[in-house]
Amino acid sequence: MVRSAIGPAWLILPLLTVLVMGVAPAEAAAPPTTSCQVFLADNIWNTDISALPVHARSAQWLGSMAAASTNLHPDFGAPPYGFPYNIVDSTHPTVSVTFQYASESDPGPYPVGSDTNIENGSDRHALIINRDSCTLYELFALSGSGSSWSAGSGAIFPLGSDALRPLGWTSADAAGLPIFPGLVRWDEVQAGAIKHAIRFTAQQSDQSFLWPARHQAGTAANPALPPMGARFRLKGTYDISHFSPQAQVIVLAMQHYGLLLADNGSNWFFSGTEDAAWPDSLLSELKTIPASQFEAVDESALMQSPNSAGIAPPCPSAGATGSRSVPPRVCSCLCPVRVGAPPRLPQLPLPNQQRWLRRWRLH
Repeated sequence: MVRSAIGPAWLILPLLTVLVMGVAPAEAAAPPTTSCQVFLADNIWNTDISALPVHARSAQWLGSMAAASTNLHPDFGAPPYGFPYNIVDSTHPTVSVTFQYASESDPGPYPVGSDTNIENGSDRHALIINRDSCTLYELFALSGSGSSWSAGSGAIFPLGSDALRPLGWTSADAAGLPIFPGLVRWDEVQAGAIKHAIRFTAQQSDQSFLWPARHQAGTAANPALPPMGARFRLKGTYDISHFSPQAQVIVLAMQHYGLLLADNGSNWFFSGTEDAAWPDSLLSELKTIPASQFEAVDESALMQSPNSAGIAPPCPSAGATGSRSVPPRVCSCLCPVRVGAPPRLPQLPLPNQQRWLRRWRLH
């Protein structure tokens, strides 16, 4: 609903990346009633990962999430299921918000008020887009009235930027990433294409995170558990011909853009908007997708900078004419690299461990 107002085994192998494998950025659809691009076309959220190599720990991670015996679950639908979001303009009043985890929150102010549509349930997320400035505001555990508002955490994302949050910072989500760009939206299904990764949850995660995630909320230091930021792709060999045209839009997105682990919760629950328009028949179709048909991908070769969600541009092909506009050190090309389990970011202090103990809805 939108309201306006293991031990690592390293091998030296040639890796075909971006240009050779056909990894291509796309442009996610603008939210309704706005002209705001949801991050730049080169953003990892908007990147086709259908040809990336399988991650060395894929089988372990799937095992930890009971993939062999689990189907996907669309954690959205008609109210009260899913994430509502709000569209405002620059005339909307802004307020200061007091944060429980202020050291990892953006101070604001935030355009919240009595008209703000908040997620049902204990998490009480609020997602707000300013259509004039194309700025995304997200809050966790929001409550208040008038000029007095509080939240667990808050994050502000300029939608025209690839900048990531400071290393180790949370957001309104456990991975320190935005929520809105990973939501399945009814307007995208109607338009016939979803060109971005989809947010999903796992019951247990490792106490580490992978780019582009910035924060962990792991239950154990166990590399057999998926870290925040892990990306999973529906196999291209999975037959989607029996799905309805609407369901195929979502299933194709899972094959090309995949699922991105962003929070702890029930295994294989993927996120979308709260919208009365979601057909029950479509949601029932999506519940038949077997998690065993997914595989984790290694997207580390796409990283241009650890502090940016922008992917490395392709290097010119061998024998190409014309000037080389991209320095070799920041482009992706056919070259010998080390592949396998990538280096893991160090475990960081997690002062807000309790913040990620959540109730999981089963519906």
